[in-house]
Amino acid sequence: MKKIPSFKSEKAEREFWAKHDSAEYVDWSRARRMSLAKLQPSVRTISLRLPESMLEELKVLANRDDVPYQSLIKVFLADRIRREHGAAQQADGDRPPPASRLRRAGGPATARSGGRRAGGRRK
Repeated sequence: MKKIPSFKSEKAEREFWAKHDSAEYVDWSRARRMSLAKLQPSVRTISLRLPESMLEELKVLANRDDVPYQSLIKVFLADRIRREHGAAQQADGDRPPPASRLRRAGGPATARSGGRRAGGRRK
């Protein structure tokens, strides 16, 4: 077995394992299954601007299900991501990229106006 090198950062470690086979460094026949019940996924706080009416509707739905509205938003997003990935895998290659779907659906003005803001100025 090769010795696992020391890494200066997580990025360096990720790059290393992306290019190397762990079987050269770890004897997987001696590995044991374990449960990491308290392990939490990495999370990042973001700021999201929503119309007040949409936020109120989310709170009503969350209250109905007795869950925090932020948790309900995460459930909705996770479900949509799963559906998008499923649809992408089933598509036969003629599916437009997400930005095109956004423009068709009437997304942000900058997406519809070719990168121009109101008044014709470029962003």
